[in-house]
Amino acid sequence: MSNAYIVGIGMSRFGRFKDQTIKSLTRTAVTAALQDCGATDTDIDAAFFGNVSQSFMEGQHMVPGQVALRAMGFERTPVTNIENACASSSTALNAAFAHVKAGLADITLAVGAERMSADKIKGFNVFDGAWDVTMADETAEGLAYLGAGLDVPADRMAEAEQRSLFMDVYASLARYHMKTYGTTERHLAAIASKNHNHSQHNPLAQYQMPMSVDEVLASRMITYPLTLAMCAPISDGAAAAVICNEEGLRKLGLEPGASGRAVAIRASVVGGGTNREPEQLDQQICRLGALRAYDMAGLSPQDIDLAELHDASAFAEVQQSEHMGFFEYGQGGFAAERGETTVGGRIPINTSGGLECRGHPIGATGLAQIHELVTQLRGEAGQRQVEGARFALAENGGGFHRNEEAVVLITILGCPGA
Repeated sequence: MSNAYIVGIGMSRFGRFKDQTIKSLTRTAVTAALQDCGATDTDIDAAFFGNVSQSFMEGQHMVPGQVALRAMGFERTPVTNIENACASSSTALNAAFAHVKAGLADITLAVGAERMSADKIKGFNVFDGAWDVTMADETAEGLAYLGAGLDVPADRMAEAEQRSLFMDVYASLARYHMKTYGTTERHLAAIASKNHNHSQHNPLAQYQMPMSVDEVLASRMITYPLTLAMCAPISDGAAAAVICNEEGLRKLGLEPGASGRAVAIRASVVGGGTNREPEQLDQQICRLGALRAYDMAGLSPQDIDLAELHDASAFAEVQQSEHMGFFEYGQGGFAAERGETTVGGRIPINTSGGLECRGHPIGATGLAQIHELVTQLRGEAGQRQVEGARFALAENGGGFHRNEEAVVLITILGCPGA
């Protein structure tokens, strides 16, 4: 099987844009990705399009990828539409990767695009279908059980009237972690503050202002222990990547190795869950997916120089930093407070600002993570650059089933020549 490389990346700025559409956001990201590697639409053998909310938001129930890509000039290119909750565009990347690895195509395109801000209520409600709707009450009861036994301070009881279902999910998981390991609200604030400070140097991030730990704690309580500044916003945006094998490199006049800009895909893993008990963390979906990815890449957690983790809340970064093996269980919050996950620290996490600050247009999030990691591995990240980065990992989760994500995508990349 051929090797696979990311040779082109592109991304719109994330935010809330009244004047944008799925078509215009897609055009921005895809055009940038094609220009990044000197390709045109006619070079693309197959395209994979990730989108979640357009059906719910706009009534475009089918063929969103064909509609968006044909509008910018793509003809004859086979397009596959992918919905995998918040992991949709990283699933598109996995499909594009598999195509070139198997020799079914030499050059492929992965895209994720989302416009969620047009209707604020719908933007929150789209998440209601990301778990088993036939077992919603049972799942909610299980989450309440996880968080039971932790006293909520009287002055932290206020809750937002409107929030996504998943902030309640993350709050329950966070309370379980707090009572089990001693993680504190201040640890979560340190993570959110770190991500805000990273995002100020990312021109494509939704939020570009630094925040102190105390400012994060002082922001509006959403659901304990999560304040507004600890939670990902509703966002619009798109991201894209061009993937190819060695023959694709030749067609585009590119080269692998340290003298080129092609970033190797060392692993791309789609993970599924098990009917585990909450305490069986060795069977957690993200943990199992990470182990498979490390095995595929021939690497270990200690080899990873930076990571983009699915921090839809600040607690999720704690959780995933432990599942990825960067820290022992219970130590993620303490490590973040010590500065180990900041640029310049032992394992920088979410140098882009993460979902909390870069933004979270759900179907585009996975490829936005890839955009950041490729930028870093090429040494092009400016003030947020991780010096000497050779290997990078992205973890992108989607949906919720029983007591964990319904799906996870783990991607490991290697810098040119690594």
